[in-house]
Amino acid sequence: MAGLISRARRALMYVPGNDERKISKAAGLNADGIILDLEDGVSANRKDEARVGIQKALQEVNFGRSERLVRINSLASGRAMGDLLAVMPGKPDAILIPKADSAAIVQEIDSLITEMERDLDIESGRTAIILTIESARAFLDLQAICRSSQRVEGLVFGAEDFTADTGITRTLDARELLYARSQLVMHAAAFGFNAIDMVQTNYSDLALLERECREGAELGFTGKQVIHPAQVEIVQAAFTPSAKLIEYARRVMEAAQEAMREGKGAFSLDGQMVDTPVIKRAEKILARARAAGTIEQVN
Repeated sequence: MAGLISRARRALMYVPGNDERKISKAAGLNADGIILDLEDGVSANRKDEARVGIQKALQEVNFGRSERLVRINSLASGRAMGDLLAVMPGKPDAILIPKADSAAIVQEIDSLITEMERDLDIESGRTAIILTIESARAFLDLQAICRSSQRVEGLVFGAEDFTADTGITRTLDARELLYARSQLVMHAAAFGFNAIDMVQTNYSDLALLERECREGAELGFTGKQVIHPAQVEIVQAAFTPSAKLIEYARRVMEAAQEAMREGKGAFSLDGQMVDTPVIKRAEKILARARAAGTIEQVN
């Protein structure tokens, strides 16, 4: 049974690891997560430079409340181990694995992280793993991939690589991606992971971004990848439970406690029946609000 998500990952912003100025700017955006990138956001001839830049940033830049993630290069590239050796001394909060096409890939990265945590005297299990699901093969093996490591906390949908891999034609309304996005959300929900939706590459069209966020939230995504500072606030607002929804969830929980004391199962609230599924939804709404810092954590 899936647990409640304890960490908000509403807006995860990519920043090239070799761009010190952009890293410093991103650190002050109050985004839930900053992804220091070693993969697609960095040209092949600047990747070594990016390793140095990320190691320096992890050790010297104050990211405030933002989670510090590093997207390494894929295992198939031959650079993953070198990437980890460069960045693990900076104690990143999470490693983003691109092209997580099989359980074996995740397990090999997990083993490398475990070995480096031990060698660097980092608390065992401290480093989380987030997986980018971006191929047909990955979707076919998604359940095994989700089970592959206790470190896994989130699934990211890589729409651009996925459409390139499958030959799907990308359209503005993304209807052709509904099946894959829903599959990712269902697996994330089953395992208690964050579900992070696709990037909106047209960063100047904020109305389009708002629409896509709304649709993603309705599908069950808990956050979205971003590539521009202007996208952060819109995305984080879209994936935060509204004050009205939080108040309703609180009332449901209070009424549920009263019903339990009276020995009732289902009960009525505002003229509608409330039963176990409604109570579970209220619990998840409040958990998301606590993770986002909208309401206080429960001791």
